[in-house]
Amino acid sequence: MTASSADPQTAPAVAAHPLDPLTAAEIGAARAVLAAAGKVTDASRFPLVLPDEPDRHAVLAHRDGDAVTRRVRVTVLDSATGRSAEAVVDVTAGLLLSYRELDAAVDGQPPLLFEEYERCDAIVKADPGWRKAMAERGITDTSLVIAAPLAAGHFGIESETGRRMLRSLTFLRCDASDNPFAHPVGGLVADVDLIDRRVVRLIDTGIVPTPAECGRYEAEFTGPARTDLRPLEISQPEGPSFTLDGSVLSWQNWRLRLDFNAREGLVLHQLTHRDGDRDRPVLHRASIAEMAVPYAEPGASRNWVCYLDAGEYLLGRNANSLRLGCDCVGDITYVDAVLADDHGRPETLHNVICVHEEDTGLLWKHTNIFDDFAVDSRRSRRLVISYIATLGNYDYGFYWYLYQDGTISFEAKATGLVQTSAGQPGAGSPYATEIAPGLLAPFHQHLFCARLDTALDGPGNTVEEVDVVRLPMGPDNPNGNAFTSKATAIADSGDAGRVADPSVGRRWRISNPDALNRMGQPVAYTLMPDPGPVLLAQPGSPVAERVAYATKHLWVTRYRPDRHYPDGDYPNQHPGRTGVIAWSQPGEALENTELTVWHSFGPTHLPRLEDWPVMPVDACGFSLKPTGFFDRNPALDLPKETGHGEGGAHCHA
Repeated sequence: MTASSADPQTAPAVAAHPLDPLTAAEIGAARAVLAAAGKVTDASRFPLVLPDEPDRHAVLAHRDGDAVTRRVRVTVLDSATGRSAEAVVDVTAGLLLSYRELDAAVDGQPPLLFEEYERCDAIVKADPGWRKAMAERGITDTSLVIAAPLAAGHFGIESETGRRMLRSLTFLRCDASDNPFAHPVGGLVADVDLIDRRVVRLIDTGIVPTPAECGRYEAEFTGPARTDLRPLEISQPEGPSFTLDGSVLSWQNWRLRLDFNAREGLVLHQLTHRDGDRDRPVLHRASIAEMAVPYAEPGASRNWVCYLDAGEYLLGRNANSLRLGCDCVGDITYVDAVLADDHGRPETLHNVICVHEEDTGLLWKHTNIFDDFAVDSRRSRRLVISYIATLGNYDYGFYWYLYQDGTISFEAKATGLVQTSAGQPGAGSPYATEIAPGLLAPFHQHLFCARLDTALDGPGNTVEEVDVVRLPMGPDNPNGNAFTSKATAIADSGDAGRVADPSVGRRWRISNPDALNRMGQPVAYTLMPDPGPVLLAQPGSPVAERVAYATKHLWVTRYRPDRHYPDGDYPNQHPGRTGVIAWSQPGEALENTELTVWHSFGPTHLPRLEDWPVMPVDACGFSLKPTGFFDRNPALDLPKETGHGEGGAHCHA
């Protein structure tokens, strides 16, 4: 424990709430405190600067006007030696509260720095062995070559223990703006030590023809544009129906706090729904805490490929600045985010969060055939809170939706470019799709993990697994038509890893046993999965050890303030079996207590020819639907669809 302090003139302004996003002044103050303590040198880099979020009890106890203590968790990397440490800084008081050296062999490596991308490229291109292998392939001019900076994973290679590593695949371009993924160099991978700044191993499995066909997708390369599209205008002449006051977003009966950090990107805090005269809590915290992308090729030059886009590359730091009419359409409110750069100094990402409303069709309708066919209907709109991140070849859109009937849903949209490898033209592959002559798009998965800190009418929650069950024919079911539902409480942490089963309509009901609806049942929300395969890598494989969270669709753990991510705090080059798999050992009671629900989901992508040269959006996600949380349809009070002046749509005869 240390108590070094920074210059009081650098102290940031006092935050109004414990969950407010980090400010530039707070990031600067954290760096200043570390510098004053002698923990910053010219070689110091800052892979992670994150809010050290307070325990949920402290947040619930906060009242407007209360003093707020702000803490920042900082990971410091010495780029000269490879040593790293994790610090906690009280930026309100200007104190260094803790400083812990990390053991790379035990803790794992900090996430990648942006500057290491260019360093990797330079190291590979300077390596004599790589240059010789490229010359054997007829490539001596490397000015248009890209040596991609790819996370190394962990495969028990003794010589890599303690080293800060990347693995690099090589791609070519016809010119500086060309699509390099059209021209992968086959059979060649360089293992790079970022601290020693050298290639420590070169794998060359043999020369494969480099695909020559260009993969341009820009308008000037794709022929005449269509001419039969007419304008489609989305207008809200009276402005949007939501308000944003600082980080507090209010819409219809919903209220929440927006946050954005370098690792997870968008975070939603304290989601409540107004019900009569009560603001009822639903979620304490919601985020996408990890995303793994494991690939299926077994060859030596590709069998290590599995990226952790949050834990290794940082979703938030790779976020886009969004553009009206392209990324978001309508009456848009944009929100900036302040993060730390590689040197621990604040940088602002402009227009990183998009907030807007969308019409989503019919919400409810009935034609009363007993009353002269009288019709009553309401249209549905939703609030969209989104951002987009680019991770190498892929672009991901992250969309949280709030609905007027109390539903919460999340959708991930994958687009961008598929990663590619080279093969003999026409030969194909059992592990990939040949999307152009000699150009293979390997099979792979996108395995997201949502972190949901539940708070249904309070912290004491229970999760039940609900299946639909056929009943046997017999005296009580003579026609064999009966079926019912079966609910099984997930009572112990040892039973908390669950797999979805569409054949029985499996879903997971989250309830509060101490809060009853008017029918005397616990209030609840139900997690409705959109199930695909879990992780397809074999059990016990290096990928399965590191991406253990994705071996199940659901995990339930006791809430703890230090349980941040499903694969642990530092998954880069970590051997795995951390995070939810470590927290899911038998003996921890899970009923009527504070819980975190971890939901794994995502597509198994068998690329199509139509995914090249740029991929149409592929969407996946899940929903949280109120299930006895309200006593009746909470959207009954929406105005009739009679005209613009009453807030509804204009109906025509």
